Amino acid sequence: MRVITGTARGRKLKEPMGMDIRPTTDTVKEAIFSIIQFDIEGRRILDLFAGTGQLGIECLSRGAKSVTFVDQSRDAIKLVRENLAHCQMQADVVQADSIGFIGRDGKYDIILIDPPYDSDLMDKALEKIVQFDILNDGGIIVCESRLDKKVQELPAPYYIVKERKYGKIKVTICGKREREE
Repeated sequence: MRVITGTARGRKLKEPMGMDIRPTTDTVKEAIFSIIQFDIEGRRILDLFAGTGQLGIECLSRGAKSVTFVDQSRDAIKLVRENLAHCQMQADVVQADSIGFIGRDGKYDIILIDPPYDSDLMDKALEKIVQFDILNDGGIIVCESRLDKKVQELPAPYYIVKERKYGKIKVTICGKREREE
């Protein structure tokens, strides 16, 4: 597991022991960043269910203004902090229930959602994001799930932009339309 590009390019990140944390595969990570690469620089990012922190660290490496990492697991938070230190990066790292955190820290330009696959946490996260309206106009939500997971329809101005399949994994990109003045 390495940082693909940017200031931390090539840095190897620490991986979890055991199966409680499931890192995004390199193929899926490369696909995600191929889709959002031009939307990262100078943006405020929320990495929910952060795990190893690799997605948020990739954003920082590519010039994100800030990343807030949230995970309930003490082991995950320790891993995120170690990976940030190894990459010589600073960020907000919060040990909290990811769903409960939504709405506590303002708005974001990009939200990364990669919860445990065998849960309903993606649906709950999307519901809370819409309820608290924490995505800036023109913002992006990146959802990673099992191939068979259907992302719920979102109420306007939120919408599903596209879905991409990578083996047994699906990446769903959602957005929030800009308000017309």
